[in-house]
Amino acid sequence: MELKFILESLLFSAQKPMSAKELRDLLAAAAEQSEGDATTAAYKKVKESELVAALEELSRDHEAANRSYRLVCVAGAWQFVTQPEYAPWLKALVGLKNRPPRLSQPALETLAIIAYRQPLTRAEIEQVRGVSVDGVMQTLAERGLVEQVGRADVVGRPPTYGTTSLFLEYFGLRSLEELPAADELRRIEVKKPESLLTADPGLATVPPEQLVGQKSEAGDQNSGVGAGETVSTADSALRAPHSNEHS
Repeated sequence: MELKFILESLLFSAQKPMSAKELRDLLAAAAEQSEGDATTAAYKKVKESELVAALEELSRDHEAANRSYRLVCVAGAWQFVTQPEYAPWLKALVGLKNRPPRLSQPALETLAIIAYRQPLTRAEIEQVRGVSVDGVMQTLAERGLVEQVGRADVVGRPPTYGTTSLFLEYFGLRSLEELPAADELRRIEVKKPESLLTADPGLATVPPEQLVGQKSEAGDQNSGVGAGETVSTADSALRAPHSNEHS
């Protein structure tokens, strides 16, 4: 029995997307529960690279068959999804669901900066955008799109931020490497800020008293103040969230 068909049966029956590691653990568990069975024992110690290769082949098979569904990997997990052109009928089947409000332009700009340059501090984000990002950072964190991933090795050791797996799922990406022109944008130098704009003293790298009079994100929300070329390019890659294609 071919490995790719075993994986197909598992993903078809699974209630959620599954990573290669989870599938590998299932194969090992099946072998232990079916002791003495040569077929299950053959895949007890299958390598993760072999498993991914089988999934890739299975995905190509489904693509070539031109069926109404396909196999994709989003945020490191594999799942069957329907083709987008069948959305009108699926909406009639499941009904319209309340969707969270769309991200504002400042939030999209900030998210693009983090996605392409992570990990980075709030001060570095503000150096690129030219405004405080306190409000949008809170929004992005509440939506589960960004999170603290460490601390910078500078005075004050401010937190550094990166995107989450939900970010990949939201935009339908397998990994950050699928971001358009990622290598080129990451080579653009970001200078260390001379002063910090954030209004949160706990996150500052300069004394809080120096933060008085800084610009606020609220003004930015209304004026639509844009970032530089880096942000504009990155933002264009993040304008169209991946639609929910679950079958």
